[in-house]
Amino acid sequence: MHKNPFLTLTILLALPAFGNESRPNIIFFLSDDHRWDSLGCAGHRILKTPVLDKLAGEGVRFENMFVTTSICAASRASIFTGLYERTHRYTFGTPPVRKALFDQAYPTLLRKAGYRTGFTGKFGFGVEGGTKESFDFFHPIGRGPYLKKQKDGFLRHETQLCGDRAIEFINDTNEKKPFCLSVCFNASHAEDGDKRPGIGHFPWPKVVDGLYDDIRIPTPLYSAPAVYESQPEYLKKSLNRQRFFWRWDTPEKFQVNMRAYYRMISGIDHVVGRVRKELQELGLADNTILVFSGDNGYYMGQRGFAGKWSHYEESLRVPLIIYDPRAPMHLRGRTSPEMALNIDIPATIIAYAGIEIPEGYQGRNLRSIMNGQSPIDWRTDTFCEHLMHYASIPKWEGVRGQRYVYAHYFEQDKDAEHLHDLVTDPAQLKNLVSEPEYKNVLVKMRRRTDEIRDQLGGPYQPNPRRKPNKPVKKK
Repeated sequence: MHKNPFLTLTILLALPAFGNESRPNIIFFLSDDHRWDSLGCAGHRILKTPVLDKLAGEGVRFENMFVTTSICAASRASIFTGLYERTHRYTFGTPPVRKALFDQAYPTLLRKAGYRTGFTGKFGFGVEGGTKESFDFFHPIGRGPYLKKQKDGFLRHETQLCGDRAIEFINDTNEKKPFCLSVCFNASHAEDGDKRPGIGHFPWPKVVDGLYDDIRIPTPLYSAPAVYESQPEYLKKSLNRQRFFWRWDTPEKFQVNMRAYYRMISGIDHVVGRVRKELQELGLADNTILVFSGDNGYYMGQRGFAGKWSHYEESLRVPLIIYDPRAPMHLRGRTSPEMALNIDIPATIIAYAGIEIPEGYQGRNLRSIMNGQSPIDWRTDTFCEHLMHYASIPKWEGVRGQRYVYAHYFEQDKDAEHLHDLVTDPAQLKNLVSEPEYKNVLVKMRRRTDEIRDQLGGPYQPNPRRKPNKPVKKK
């Protein structure tokens, strides 16, 4: 993490556009509940994501990409504003993101700079005063149900509807005006209100019917009962465990739901392919930057959990692929080891558009990495947190570093701290807080957490406009 997260991040804005002087078009794809290893190009042996694999092969895949808060509402607010939750203060049950902050959101700034801006899919958070100043084209699409009846009587999946709206936007573009489109899927989030295994809980688009039917899904890593039993009581009784019984608690349900979940991801892949094909046919592909990421990670039975929210790698780590068609061939198909964050996405989009990055942004511009350079003084850790007021999701704050991970569940009376050594224990199976040889590391990680926390907004304070002790129903 940068020592001063409020430092103006205008370095490298003048980097060459690889010989193309026109401002590029930009399309940002965002999936839901999609962790970093759930792509073929990330080494997954079952998932079929040929379009995203090809995109990674033509661009740069960031293998150490993390969200700063692992829940859709706070993470999506961070992605648009470039701010940690501690600063923008939005999650489920809080007042909307303040207008002054969304005035600095990437679509707002790009529109002011002459871009045509569009959005379709799951927006996922509230904005004070609405979004009219930020988008020329705003078509949110929710789930519940995913399969929506059309005028012709047929059902169409939300993922495919996102593709339809994206293609509509692209076709309506003035060739003299660059565009920035955000396609933010609800998939692969479960349909929480329908707990029937398979098509009920994880509805998939028709285009991927039958996919994975002949595959037996391996038992998840770290799913031995002893791993779950090693967790503190507040995690063993958390929503992570409650939702485990919705999805993964029997071998039969696990197989059915995993196949359905994989189909949802493959459905996203199909829509990205549809959009790429449309760009090619319209002659826009050579000047359109594509970005793909996820809003938070996902437990698929690991540690006896489902969902996200907590401090383990499965919850915090997500995919990120950036493709610049103007890049020379020697910069294509790379995997970057540098730590990237969800709050880097808006800074990077703004940098590609040639706009000055706001002074208040807390993320960093990834263009130097895209250009094959080794950034000076790049972050080696990041602050992570979860502040949603909900009885069965314990609040926490901590630091994810290159070697050590620290988390403090600060409302707990006992077993509140976690320390993991990713070198000796990459699976994070052992909590080292009580180990004498890690005493100095523990002190250092506590201090680092407090240091960054205080830069970002200070100790947690409930939002005064939120009713205390009333759990919200949405997750």
